[in-house]
Amino acid sequence: MPSRSPKRDMLLALAAGLSFSAFTLPAYADDAAGLAPPEPATPVLSTTATGVQIYACEYDNEHRLAWTFQRPEAMLFDAGGTLVVRHGAGPSWEALDGSRITGKKLAEAPSARPNSIPQLLLAATPAATGTLAGVRFVQRLDTAGGTPPAATCATEHAIGRFPYFARYVFLK
Repeated sequence: MPSRSPKRDMLLALAAGLSFSAFTLPAYADDAAGLAPPEPATPVLSTTATGVQIYACEYDNEHRLAWTFQRPEAMLFDAGGTLVVRHGAGPSWEALDGSRITGKKLAEAPSARPNSIPQLLLAATPAATGTLAGVRFVQRLDTAGGTPPAATCATEHAIGRFPYFARYVFLK
């Protein structure tokens, strides 16, 4: 079957070793993970993300070099494999129709996969129109990858881009 997107193929190649087979879970997080919204909410969009978590090598408070999180860069695809949302700093999500939301972390839970970024529940600032209109919460679930290596960085200001996969659920 031919690829739908060369950029998507490139990101998948970057994430060699991580597998989409892990993304066969329900479309809505279960309450046991502690990532359910604090009030009733209805899922309106469920996506699979592929991208990178970007870190910079900076000195910490004890004057040791360490990876410091900067921002995510990811593309979110619907069930049919169509790019629908881009994810970036803020954190923010922008749909292809221009609707945009930002998020603020409400809760965090560890990933089921070792060396992976945590799962999150975020409150969203709703967009007025478009695909993301009315979205009040975003869940980042089923994370795989995205963390820097255990070995510390060695060059100040070096940038590290660490591939990750996740499922994002947008709720009204």
